[in-house]
Amino acid sequence: MNGTAPLPPTPFGSSLSRTPRNAIPETEQGFSLIEALVALLILGVAAAGLVRAVESHIDSIARLESRAAAVWVAENRLTELAIGDTAGAAGAGTVDMLGRRWQVRTMIRTSPDPDLSRIDVAVGPPGAAPMVTLGGFVDRGPKIAPVPAA
Repeated sequence: MNGTAPLPPTPFGSSLSRTPRNAIPETEQGFSLIEALVALLILGVAAAGLVRAVESHIDSIARLESRAAAVWVAENRLTELAIGDTAGAAGAGTVDMLGRRWQVRTMIRTSPDPDLSRIDVAVGPPGAAPMVTLGGFVDRGPKIAPVPAA
């Protein structure tokens, strides 16, 4: 034979021939260095693609957060004008919200209804183009006095 002792029979009584581990040719005993490097290269390329996708997602979320904050600033300004706070009604100003400074530009125009004014509020970072422009209408007439309780 090949100079090795025969293997004992299996527990089920069969005498299947098995090749001992040390009889496997050396060229078939594992991965070569080249194969391991190719596998690492593939993993590296996949990891780089994953990192780019995560960065893109983070940037997208940051833009959405900024836009939502700008909408809130514009809604707050429209509400201030609706309840009668006319300080700096038309023109530009700055507001701090969520740890950021926002440039607010308010434009007041007439509307077809003589009792309403058309208000456009544009909000964005200072010195940049507005991120959000929100429009609404505000009553021009006197405020209705509350009805006393009976």
